[in-house]
Amino acid sequence: MTALHLLLLAAAASAAPASAVRAVAPRGPLAADEQATIELFRGANDSVVYITNIGLARDRFSLDVTEYPQGTGSGFVWDEEGRIVTNFHVIQGAQAAEVTLADHTTWKARLIGAAPDKDLAVLQIDAPKAKLKALPLGLSKDLQVGQKVFAIGNPFGLDQTLTTGVISALGREIQSVTQRPITGVIQTDAAINPGNSGGPLLDSAGRLIGVNTAIFSPSGAAAGIGFAVPVDVVAAIIPQLIGHGRVIQPGLGIGLAQDSLARRAGAEGALVLNVARGGAAERAGLRPTRRDAYGRIDLGDVIVAFDGKPVRETADLYKALDGKAVGQTVTVTVLREGRRKDLKVKLQALE
Repeated sequence: MTALHLLLLAAAASAAPASAVRAVAPRGPLAADEQATIELFRGANDSVVYITNIGLARDRFSLDVTEYPQGTGSGFVWDEEGRIVTNFHVIQGAQAAEVTLADHTTWKARLIGAAPDKDLAVLQIDAPKAKLKALPLGLSKDLQVGQKVFAIGNPFGLDQTLTTGVISALGREIQSVTQRPITGVIQTDAAINPGNSGGPLLDSAGRLIGVNTAIFSPSGAAAGIGFAVPVDVVAAIIPQLIGHGRVIQPGLGIGLAQDSLARRAGAEGALVLNVARGGAAERAGLRPTRRDAYGRIDLGDVIVAFDGKPVRETADLYKALDGKAVGQTVTVTVLREGRRKDLKVKLQALE
């Protein structure tokens, strides 16, 4: 660049007006609802964890075993004994698991109980009690459509993410990984994306009211309607998983035909396929499906009502059993040879 060019640039710079420095506008205090949300997040954040589902791969030449992450999700601290609650589908198929706490320390986890029918599981870590802060429990039976809710989790691997919304509906029904219905589910418009599964849904008091479990999106994208297993169900199941490793479920001691097979056979209801020997159903006189001496199918009893509630498919029977207890006597109405018959059955514990 020549001396003349430099002189021209200097002259232009001196002729340009000095850029004004803008002052920062005063913010003022945060709104009351903003401050409440901030405090809620600060209070609950330390209880939310990041879960890594780990697979194991063996080298076919050296036989060395390598760990690799095959999925992630969220969870939360249940108690100071190191129990962590999450969704069953978060750890399904895992050969190992790790839990990362809010302070970014990572701990090996072991599965101590699972309820696939309710999409819940409990992991155990050996972290010091000082690092474990349990969430306060709320109730789900008195929730109302329109009240505010808050979800904390790790969507897309982004830890400690807060989303807000309202309860959009109550009493929804979704299917678990076992295809059994989960009833009484909370529906929310709070953003729940992949990785949020297993994280807590909180009310405005910071209490646990549900476990975020699934999303529904017509486009297939991770944005749509969120669902959460209600805390009343969680509070009933988790102690059983801790104590027994499984849920002690009441049942009839029968095997049911698939609904499609029952329909093909002209049966509307839950078709009894087999009856466990010595079980509750056999003692009550329920009849299984058999083949006669000529190989023809002799249909068993078709359950059409349970304690007075209509049963049109197997899901109806599962939902009716949800509210019952082992040892309770119920009335099972069956259709047998074209006639309805009431049978008294004392519910047994399912293995």
